[in-house]
Amino acid sequence: MSEMHAIQHRNFGDPAEVLEVVSLPVPQPGPGEVRVKLLAATINPSDYGMIGGSYGRLRELPAVAGREGVGQVDALGPGVSSVGVGARVRFPEGGAWQEYACLSASDLVLVDATVPVEQAAISFINPPTAYCLLTKMIDLKPGDWVLQNAGNSAVGLSVIQMAKAMGLKTISQVRREELVETLKSMGADQVVLEGSGWPKQIKELTGGDPVRLALNSIGGESASDQIKALGENGTQVTFGGMVGDKVRFPTRFLIFNNVRLVGFWWDKFCKTQPAEAVNEVRDAVHRMMREEQLKLPIAATYKLSEIKDAIRHDKNPRLGKVLLKP
Repeated sequence: MSEMHAIQHRNFGDPAEVLEVVSLPVPQPGPGEVRVKLLAATINPSDYGMIGGSYGRLRELPAVAGREGVGQVDALGPGVSSVGVGARVRFPEGGAWQEYACLSASDLVLVDATVPVEQAAISFINPPTAYCLLTKMIDLKPGDWVLQNAGNSAVGLSVIQMAKAMGLKTISQVRREELVETLKSMGADQVVLEGSGWPKQIKELTGGDPVRLALNSIGGESASDQIKALGENGTQVTFGGMVGDKVRFPTRFLIFNNVRLVGFWWDKFCKTQPAEAVNEVRDAVHRMMREEQLKLPIAATYKLSEIKDAIRHDKNPRLGKVLLKP
């Protein structure tokens, strides 16, 4: 075994145009390092931002793409005794779409082997984001209402299931009518269609209780509808901007309802919070996965060599993540 497959880009741009499957030498672990074999990786919206050159932080080119995956230690470098071959770990974030990678043993993020591989592969970005949105932004109590758009996204599905486990109630905005019953079967209390004028029925949807927290990952009219539906002293958290449309500044709601608009970025949380706080979030996510309080659907699985097909699938309407495997 001397070569491996990796998905690489030499320029920033459209993933369908700049990504290529290349053969690279299989890395050998140096002193204090381990080699990790990829078990499964996923495709995230932030991957497109990094490949396209628009994300908050970018890699030097040429770069192996991919931010998230799970792997297994398959070789130890000299002096490594803190972990053994076979240990399941997060695959290095600096290029998850490759068969092997080496990293320092001291930087390993261990993953409980009782967490299913496919769930572990998608446990490091979207579910932690959802957990922080529900627990770190405002002090929510059982019975409180949370509103979100992109209810069928990985964060959205995580919010629905986590909120249910925490005793919170959810309203999820979606664009396709066929998703309404699907999301309700996963624990959503209310599901509304974008553009249907649903904010006018907000009191009927909640039984008169206020919406305390709105989670926005789309922008545009979808975000504006959330602001209209928020209760007095409510908070909207923006953590994504899928459509890139402008949001009209909500002067009236800021003045008369004292609505608060803030942002959240999981990457920044990881960089600015103590390691114990980050590990606490990851541990909570993995515990919920072990106990099946959180189980995210998988839309499809592709080989690394099928990356173009995988991206086409990911760009189309779907429910669940698209995974990559060696």
